[in-house]
Amino acid sequence: MPHERRLDTGVPWIALTTTPGDWEAAGAPLLGTMLGQLHLIRAFEEQVLELAGEGLVHGPAHSSIGQEGGAVGSIVGLRSTDAINGSHRGHHQFLAKAIEHVSGGTLDPAALVTPDIQALLQRTLSEILGLAPGFSGGRGGSMHLQWLEAGALGTNAIVGGGAPAAAGHAWAQKHGGTTDVSINCFGDGASQIGSVLETMNLAAAWRLPLLFFIENNLYAVSTRADEVTADPRFSVRGQGFGIPSWRVDGMDPLAVNLATRAALERMRAGEGPAIVEAEVYRFFHQNGPFAGSAFGYRTKDEEREWRERDPLERVAAEMRALGQIDDAGIAAVREQAKAAMAAATAELTDTDPDTGKRRIRPDLWPDPATVDHGVRGDASELASLVADEPLARDGQWRDVKFVDAVAEVMDRRMTADPRIVVLGEDVHRLNGGTNGATKGLAKKHGPDRVIGTPISENAFFGLAGGMAMDGRFRPVVEFMYPDFMWVAADQVFNQVAKARHMFGDHNTMPLVLRTKVAMGSGYGSQHLMDPAGIFATSAGWRIVAASTAADYVGLMNAALALEDPVLVIEHVDLYGKADRVPDGDLDYVIPPGTAAVRREGADVTVLTYLSMVDHALEAVERTGVDAEVIDLRWLDRASLDWDTVGESIRKTNAVLIVEQGTRGTGYGAWLADELQRRFFDWLDQPIERVTGGEASPSISKVLERAAIARTEEVVAALERVRENAGGR
Repeated sequence: MPHERRLDTGVPWIALTTTPGDWEAAGAPLLGTMLGQLHLIRAFEEQVLELAGEGLVHGPAHSSIGQEGGAVGSIVGLRSTDAINGSHRGHHQFLAKAIEHVSGGTLDPAALVTPDIQALLQRTLSEILGLAPGFSGGRGGSMHLQWLEAGALGTNAIVGGGAPAAAGHAWAQKHGGTTDVSINCFGDGASQIGSVLETMNLAAAWRLPLLFFIENNLYAVSTRADEVTADPRFSVRGQGFGIPSWRVDGMDPLAVNLATRAALERMRAGEGPAIVEAEVYRFFHQNGPFAGSAFGYRTKDEEREWRERDPLERVAAEMRALGQIDDAGIAAVREQAKAAMAAATAELTDTDPDTGKRRIRPDLWPDPATVDHGVRGDASELASLVADEPLARDGQWRDVKFVDAVAEVMDRRMTADPRIVVLGEDVHRLNGGTNGATKGLAKKHGPDRVIGTPISENAFFGLAGGMAMDGRFRPVVEFMYPDFMWVAADQVFNQVAKARHMFGDHNTMPLVLRTKVAMGSGYGSQHLMDPAGIFATSAGWRIVAASTAADYVGLMNAALALEDPVLVIEHVDLYGKADRVPDGDLDYVIPPGTAAVRREGADVTVLTYLSMVDHALEAVERTGVDAEVIDLRWLDRASLDWDTVGESIRKTNAVLIVEQGTRGTGYGAWLADELQRRFFDWLDQPIERVTGGEASPSISKVLERAAIARTEEVVAALERVRENAGGR
């Protein structure tokens, strides 16, 4: 028989409950502040539900009534420079953090509502109602509440979506030399999701000051937690990642506070992340003013039992027992909170003269003309930099491989700007990663700035997004292959791409994502995509794609200076190419809106990028077609050089878009649509496209070649254009 030995993680997992002595030791100032916050949040949520019942809340109203104890207990006592983010049910967390900020950490139950508190309640309600005076101008609404000044990073409509961003903020706090902490609040649903579990691993591996605060309210929408997981004590997750954890009764705000304080103590001491799980109860259904029992998935008896444990009543009873407040004082706290919300509502609504019903004041709606404002910045941050066309530069040039130019310009920027941090799988090893693109960076700039990551793109890319939003660092992320973006799609497209616009253009997102097109390398269907077509459809992203080393330098310099997320696409066919760059400082930029005409011509405008520029030029020579070949360089709608493209189309009256990858996700489909909308009157024939096939490239060398485009496919397309022109 084999010998078996029971293993122990050695990681603390603690159940904490309060005693009468804890309540006495807490003191009246803390308990009075808790009571005040609880009542302000409860009155706020009741008002939201009332307005939702009148049809004045557009979209969901995810009430936190019943769960206030978790938010107040975990957030009271935080610094303004500490940070929180949360999920779709996050009004209580946002308000607790914002109240803590404007009040300086203490509330007087006898004079609860100061002018600053009143203004906060009204501005928060404005945001939930979708109004211009809201924190994000009404764009975020109920599920996207952000106030960076108060340390409220933004609640999140994607379950688990905020965890990586919170880790990024925690990384910035740690490496910014502070003892500040971040708290990521989520519920039972997010406890099962990959982004949270990946982030737990990252936070533990990198010892980040991040608290995973789990509000376990027992239900998703109607599905009980014990139906979907073997152990519904979600703090058990800490055992798998080496994270100390606490489990408490979330209806006891003091228990939550004591557990959180214990967790924060070790986090501020540099000992890494922690988990606090608070078991709470959602008094209402997932959304709206009805109880869950109205929908049949829980009983009225269950709801009654939990309501008897109301955190507001618990704090009031303990304070009363300690002689810190009487019934009249408790009632006064309640009335002050209700009056504040009535006053806030009165400022935002009036009476419809036609129906006699309450309505939103018409003058408070956002201006529809601003609907697209803030999708990205205006690139004015590049104004002080030297914009230069490499081929027009005077002076000496030196020979270099393309891939070495990638590493050289990154080294130059990292030397000049200590905020730049490189993250990715193996970027710190193999003398420059898997292709040599980070050659020499780890040795020169050290492990805190060239960081090898776990194979968890969703977590480390989202972490980079949190770093970028924090603003103290400028992350450069490498995806080894662009297909890996799909496992990070929420962070790439739902979080980083949308954050600036969604939160009212109050934060920037200075992030660069590098990746390479590897068609022709034999890596098969799941490694060889061209991401340009997908990213071009995602508002918020800028896209660059260089065909020469000198262009790469200028484009990367611009990408690193912009306050927007920029996708930098490279190509393996170019890495080993013998190329050249200007001899000198490599500080010039090629700003958005600057395409390069590689060959002038009169018969057709060829629009292309990356390695297909060389294939297009070779095809023109073979066919003798007098084509104007334009290297687009900037590919997104906001950055593409429409002036150069338009001038060429008005001259040639024909367009050929050349790309290498599959037709379905190809960049050319989006570009062709834009071109026909902008320049239809100057086109004498349909826009032609060169692409690969329908299927992704295969491993077989023969099938891979058949699936992608190169010179021969461009030759055939040029011949078609010539035939079409001859038939006019």
